[in-house]
Amino acid sequence: MDATHNDVTAGLHSVPVRVWDWPTRLFHWALALCVAGAVVSAKVGGNAMEWHFRLGLAVLALLVFRLIWGVVGGRWSRFASFLYAPSTLLRYVRGQARPQEMLDVGHSPTGALSVFALLGLLAVQVATGLVADDEIASTGPLIRFVESATSLAATSWHKSWGQWLLLGLVGLHVLAIVAYRLVHRRDLVTPMLVGDKPLPPEVPASADHAGRWGLALVALSLGVALALWVHAQGG
Repeated sequence: MDATHNDVTAGLHSVPVRVWDWPTRLFHWALALCVAGAVVSAKVGGNAMEWHFRLGLAVLALLVFRLIWGVVGGRWSRFASFLYAPSTLLRYVRGQARPQEMLDVGHSPTGALSVFALLGLLAVQVATGLVADDEIASTGPLIRFVESATSLAATSWHKSWGQWLLLGLVGLHVLAIVAYRLVHRRDLVTPMLVGDKPLPPEVPASADHAGRWGLALVALSLGVALALWVHAQGG
């Protein structure tokens, strides 16, 4: 990347602009903790598998929330703000981004690919886990809705390809954060903690107030309701 990528974020007259609203930040860190806990509990096995299932259901609730928040959330959290055309991605990678596009305010084109890949793979992992059967003591709560062959295939994916692909994507995500910090002198972690980025004052901010938080609570409640329903199917 060359300096073109940073034009919108390196102005001489920058001010703190709210990019990541509270619900998005809480989702991000809650998802990270739940995924880490789910991986660890699966490796420990035994009684820890109860926590693996609980954390999997928590991930389901969070994904439902993010799907809704991607439509009604803060400006830079909406999917529409980081759905880029292939030509935009190509120009960004070549260092030919246009300043008025503001590609580095929220998720950049390359960052957007990472976000969609992670969310998509997590959705597949949750779905396969819900119908999995370890043939020892644990079965997913929705296993009765699928054929035995489907459950076996889902279990195989969940424990092999799905697990390793997820760990690989998480690793790449972390490496990208480190690379941006060391190579491009850009801190991606602090804005996800405090919500603001130093940006030109003309950059539009994400709405982040009590009314929006209430909407986020409704979205999360829908996710929790679905997770509880799924859990109840396991009887």
